[in-house]
Amino acid sequence: MNSIKNGFFLCMIFLLWCHVDSGVSIDPFSHSHSLNTECVMKPPRSSETKGLLQFSRSVEDDSDEEWKIDGSGSIREMTQRIQLHEGNIYSFSAWVKLREGNNKKVGVVFRTENGRFVHGGEVRAKKRCWTLLKGGIVPDVSGSVDIFFESDDKEAKISASDVSLKQFSKQEWKLKQDQLIEKIRKSKVRFEVTYQNKTAVKGAVISIEQTKPSFLLGCAMNFRILQSEGYRNWFASRFKITSFTNEMKWYTTEKERGHENYTAADSMLKFAEENGILVRGHTVLWDDPLMQPTWVPKIEDPNDLMNVTLNRINSVMTRYKGKLTGWDVVNENVHWDYFEKMLGANASSSFYNLAFKLDPDVTMFVNEYNTIENRVEVTATPVKVKEKMEEILAYPGNMNIKGAIGAQGHFRPTQPNLAYMRSALDTLGSLGLPIWLTEVDMPKCPNQEVYIEEILREAYSHPAVKGIIIFAGPEVSGFDKLTLADKYFNNTATGDVIDKLLKEWQQSSEIPKIFMTDSENDEEEVSLLHGHYNVNVSHPWMKNMSTSFSLEVTKEMGQRQVVRVVINA
Repeated sequence: MNSIKNGFFLCMIFLLWCHVDSGVSIDPFSHSHSLNTECVMKPPRSSETKGLLQFSRSVEDDSDEEWKIDGSGSIREMTQRIQLHEGNIYSFSAWVKLREGNNKKVGVVFRTENGRFVHGGEVRAKKRCWTLLKGGIVPDVSGSVDIFFESDDKEAKISASDVSLKQFSKQEWKLKQDQLIEKIRKSKVRFEVTYQNKTAVKGAVISIEQTKPSFLLGCAMNFRILQSEGYRNWFASRFKITSFTNEMKWYTTEKERGHENYTAADSMLKFAEENGILVRGHTVLWDDPLMQPTWVPKIEDPNDLMNVTLNRINSVMTRYKGKLTGWDVVNENVHWDYFEKMLGANASSSFYNLAFKLDPDVTMFVNEYNTIENRVEVTATPVKVKEKMEEILAYPGNMNIKGAIGAQGHFRPTQPNLAYMRSALDTLGSLGLPIWLTEVDMPKCPNQEVYIEEILREAYSHPAVKGIIIFAGPEVSGFDKLTLADKYFNNTATGDVIDKLLKEWQQSSEIPKIFMTDSENDEEEVSLLHGHYNVNVSHPWMKNMSTSFSLEVTKEMGQRQVVRVVINA
């Protein structure tokens, strides 16, 4: 069966009957393979045996037992349908390779009963070696689906092996998330308090207070924060990182050529600095032709356009050097290519190069939408975003850039596809660079607070994700999608979710005191979220014995860390 959908060739119908439960499967939460896109000669065998819908075949090269998919889309007699159930999460995995051609995209697509195509995940496949394809679907209604492999080359000849579809209830999925969070966001810290002769100080009391979490859940702000004291108080009491929606953009700071105005951005930055709020820069340039200052598209001379563009980069980068945590240097340069069309194919890469020279310590993002959201259009897929960052870093002089991936996260008002989102983060994370969700929002809809919590927890439970910024605020802010509080600053249901996660993802101020004994017991060990802490050691009977120090708990220190405190007495 041949079909073209959104520029992809659907190479085969491949469906599994619903009572198979055997063979090898890939755990979607296992990162032993997910953060490594290396092509292997023989897929590693998983120790897991529980898989819902599954076929397993030999992976020897040229074996007749491989599923061989030719350009006609046929795959022997395997043209069955699967029944999916609303409320469950279905995780897909398969090892794929090309028998002809090389370096082609291969993905999985689910076709629902009403003919809608849901893209479930993709990889860049190679010839004669195997790459792991992961993805999945979260159906918003129960019903049957057909599963296809797809490729951007209709002549692609694909082989697949160890194809699996696993079913999770939402409770099972969350349990997996929670287990990962304990592993990647926390470490156990054991304290040993001794005298100089190494004998234990019995009765010592250790008090711990977090001063700064490693993982930040932040919120964007706009110029209205300068007009409302209530908005400022509401914001400063919650968030420690932000970005400005429009106030740093070129079309705001230079509405007329040669007349720059940074008043709003400077005032907002001042408010942030006074309240200990970090700021992420958004954006130096924007590759969308419709998002330029009105006078820029009127420039016909490429040399003149290059001059004003370089002036913009120099102006904004030098003004805020050392004051920001990161920059979207060329926003959405996978979806759009205004500067590439006007100034040459390497325009984006050269602009990152100049930005790096102006502020070498700042993190520089490729920032894109519809990358983790699983929209119908497939312009900025995880594979393409990854390749764009690789292209930028390969440009002469860019190898030492502190690169990062910004996944905007503008989700539709419906059940998010968490299985796809996890596979997308896996692909982006294979670069080894930090990922931030930078503009998370969702139009108002029933269950918005449930969906937003699922999205944020999915990101928080992924090891490559280092922070999140939501596009939200109280009613006075004008954020009409994620409205977190009404005009009296009373929380909405979604606002309650955000406050709950802020509290959960920051170490509680009520960390139980540790009372030291001379025996090895659990009371001397505490599980701490990664971050910075103040630690005080005192003794109820020794009034002069008190010492305080700073402690940073990081994932690099492993799952357990021993802190030794020596008392001079």
